Amino acid sequence: MWVVATAGHVDHGKSTLVRALTGMEPDRWAEERRRGMTIDLGFGWTSLPSGATVAFVDVPGHERFVPNMLAGVGPVPAALLVVAADEGWMPQSAEHLAVLDALGVAYGLVAVTRADLADPGPVVARARAEVAGTSLGSVEVVPVSAVTGAGLPALRAALDRLGARLPAPVVDAPVRLWVDRCFTVRGSGTVVTGTLGAGRLRVGDEVEVAADGTRVRVRGLHRLGVARDEVSAVARVAVNLRGVARERVARGDALVTPDGFGRSDLVDVRVSGEPVADLPGSVMLHVGSAAVPVRVRPLGADTARLRLARPLPLLVGDRAVLRDPGRRLVAGGVTVLDVAPPPLARRGAAVARARVLAGLDGRADAVGEVRRRRLVRASDLVRMGVPVTAAPVVGDWLVDPEHWAWLGARLVAEVSRYGGEHPLEPGVPVEVLRQRLGLPERSLVEALVRAPLRVRGGRVVAGPVAGLPEPVARAVDGLRAQLRSRPFRAPEADRLVELGLGPREVAAAVRAGLLVRLAGGVVLLPGAVEEAAAVLAGLPQPFTLSAARQALDTTRRVAVPLLELLDGRGVTRRLPGDVRTVVAR
Repeated sequence: MWVVATAGHVDHGKSTLVRALTGMEPDRWAEERRRGMTIDLGFGWTSLPSGATVAFVDVPGHERFVPNMLAGVGPVPAALLVVAADEGWMPQSAEHLAVLDALGVAYGLVAVTRADLADPGPVVARARAEVAGTSLGSVEVVPVSAVTGAGLPALRAALDRLGARLPAPVVDAPVRLWVDRCFTVRGSGTVVTGTLGAGRLRVGDEVEVAADGTRVRVRGLHRLGVARDEVSAVARVAVNLRGVARERVARGDALVTPDGFGRSDLVDVRVSGEPVADLPGSVMLHVGSAAVPVRVRPLGADTARLRLARPLPLLVGDRAVLRDPGRRLVAGGVTVLDVAPPPLARRGAAVARARVLAGLDGRADAVGEVRRRRLVRASDLVRMGVPVTAAPVVGDWLVDPEHWAWLGARLVAEVSRYGGEHPLEPGVPVEVLRQRLGLPERSLVEALVRAPLRVRGGRVVAGPVAGLPEPVARAVDGLRAQLRSRPFRAPEADRLVELGLGPREVAAAVRAGLLVRLAGGVVLLPGAVEEAAAVLAGLPQPFTLSAARQALDTTRRVAVPLLELLDGRGVTRRLPGDVRTVVAR
């Protein structure tokens, strides 16, 4: 199955032609049938000689209903431009063709209708010339009469050839179904319709209403009026939703794969058509089935920044239309270049950004995106429509190689700088480096660390002894030598100072894990507490403070805080009569 949208001037026979091809009435409203003029979108489908099925989205031709026309054409990959032989090329013929060109529609046909009322030759030549200079290029032009049936077999054959030329749909892509109708079916609830251009939907799938992120379930699916368990692109599809009220969804919304798309209200674009400088400050952006007011900020000769009145699930490379409602004309076509552009806060930022945009063409380029952004999550690129094949440096993070090397050099410099600012600290806290390097996560700092630096205890350290300055390291070695034979004879404060271990130096060594500090300023070596527990376990239980002091060969100044520490750890338990017993042996 494939889908084609009609286009063309009002009353040139678009709906009549769809009716003749499909046997279905595309005008859904009684008012449309009474007035003989299409107001809103209509739908029909038929089988072609090859057996393939083509579905039509029939659009209104009157200039007052161009927004409705845009909602129908936006998501559809091919077009059938209709021009009447008896009236010829008309204003909405030109405007609808301009819309197709702005959207970059590259596949289509021209049907010259009412060939029974006038010689189609001049109109065939005019239509072919008008279309040749657009994205449609050279197309088949088929004279036809929906009344007599003349030319209908040729048009069916041409539609078959057009369908064979269309690119194969990507059925494993995330779903983005632009909603063009929303209604309620009694007993079933909310139903939306749209053209499924990529991906597949299954009954039971969870989808997201892009407007507000609400997640809902697919209760049922219909394709060409028949219930289906699964529908793949390209198709006209009706989706029965569970868990959302009719009032929560409208034309211009989109159903998307959860976490498959971001939502953008600020985009950088390339504009074709009117010079960007001549665009009004406020216009309408038509993309998919949505119509959203936007503010235009020119950034170059043909590039601009658009600020949307509401966020949309846009992708790099999306095509859209800018329309000036005041003048009722298509102001230009849009190619989305960036759906997450950087702020323009600094002087000269707009000029620099214009230079960057001049080199973009709207094609998804992971290498280029990483280079420009320097640091980006792979999942964020995927949500922008940029496929990722490179491996992250850590977690989900992709980093430009040159920027990564620069960050590595910065990290070494910051470690050295911090060491000069805080000579007694054993290295730099990872969080401090994260802030100084402007990185979003601590894991990126840790991934940057290379020998001789290393991460220890939440710090990046270097140096001979856990990052301690050499004088402090030598002082710790001196204390270690003094305590080697009598590990519980902790020196007094003045002796520590003689060794070069004042309060700041002791604190640095404790942070580095090279000393243990007890209450009262008592300093021991690592492992001394565990060794004391082993000695005390060998005493007759329970034991007194005096017995403990003698067994440890130490003083009351050391024994009291040491036993209190063991009590606190649950190694010993204090009993009545000021005696203790070892609990954990």
